[in-house]
Amino acid sequence: MAALARKIIHCDCDCFYASVEMRDDPSLRGRPLAVGGRPEHRGVIATCNYEARRFGVHSAMSSALAMRKCPDLLIMPPSMEKYRTASRQIMAIYRDYTPVVEPLSLDEAYLDVSAATRCQGSATLMAAEIRERVRETVGVTVSAGVAPNKFVAKIASDWNKPDGLFVVRPHEVDAFVAALPVRKIFGVGKVTAAKLEQLGIETCQDLRAWPLLELHQRFGAFGRRLHDLSRGIDRRAVEPDQERKSISVETTYVTDLQTLEACAAQIRELAEQLDARIERAGARAAIRKLYVKIRFADFQRTTVECVAGATHLPTFLTLLEKGFARRARPVRLLGVGVRLEEDDAADSAQFVLFDKEDPQHGAAR
Repeated sequence: MAALARKIIHCDCDCFYASVEMRDDPSLRGRPLAVGGRPEHRGVIATCNYEARRFGVHSAMSSALAMRKCPDLLIMPPSMEKYRTASRQIMAIYRDYTPVVEPLSLDEAYLDVSAATRCQGSATLMAAEIRERVRETVGVTVSAGVAPNKFVAKIASDWNKPDGLFVVRPHEVDAFVAALPVRKIFGVGKVTAAKLEQLGIETCQDLRAWPLLELHQRFGAFGRRLHDLSRGIDRRAVEPDQERKSISVETTYVTDLQTLEACAAQIRELAEQLDARIERAGARAAIRKLYVKIRFADFQRTTVECVAGATHLPTFLTLLEKGFARRARPVRLLGVGVRLEEDDAADSAQFVLFDKEDPQHGAAR
């Protein structure tokens, strides 16, 4: 029996946070708008609307630079609970079409509709119907790409942004991918793109001329990915939601916390928020570990964990004290969390503190 042809939809909300704000306050439409931190407080842009993008503003840009590029830019603080509510509504619509939904963030997801029967099984019709339902019920627009695999579907969703739909049918994949700049390949950043350019490789068609062995010699294991994706080959499955492994809350502070006492005061508030979140998730019986996360003013990070079966403020404060002592510097971010139902969950009541290595910094975290 022939394998079922894959039909993948990649859905991506257009400037999601800003769209939710414009939905709730129509007077914001038509003016440059961003969601992020204040420029005077080391803020960063989370997202912005297309009016702001015309000035060169983009996500991850410092708010101060964004204001220099666009003096009339309105920067609003994020309202995460409002965005999460909208995201839950959107994901529920996606799951009306298929249970095989892989969220990448609050506003982006892959859907495998290969076995879906709605819209006569047409992925194109499903994508169009999904976009219309999200617009009507949630009040934001979604751009979608339809293709036989994740790589091509994600690129396609960006093709007609904003509020667009682009379809790459199986027989069109080869020509579509051949013309793509190599920087469109997932994982090709500035360094790899420059290295490819030095080799005279600018498009996926150029990349196809290089044998797999030589790509492996020059780029290591990533050479296989370059070889396959340049040919439109992507066998990755759409992976539905994984079981929740942890629950946490964290805050980045406008003014660095200077002392252990100041941090302890914040930990008390964070612990209360964490308890409320655990209750909403119905996860109290699944708690196996507690942890405290600290990011210092120099951006070094540390995490301290312990085995425990319930949240306990004195324990969080003990973890905080141990973590703070590692650098004894002002603190930029604090977080508290619990890990759930791990294989190595201890039955013992013994209180164990342990360190973990941070692969990004090569230091205890």
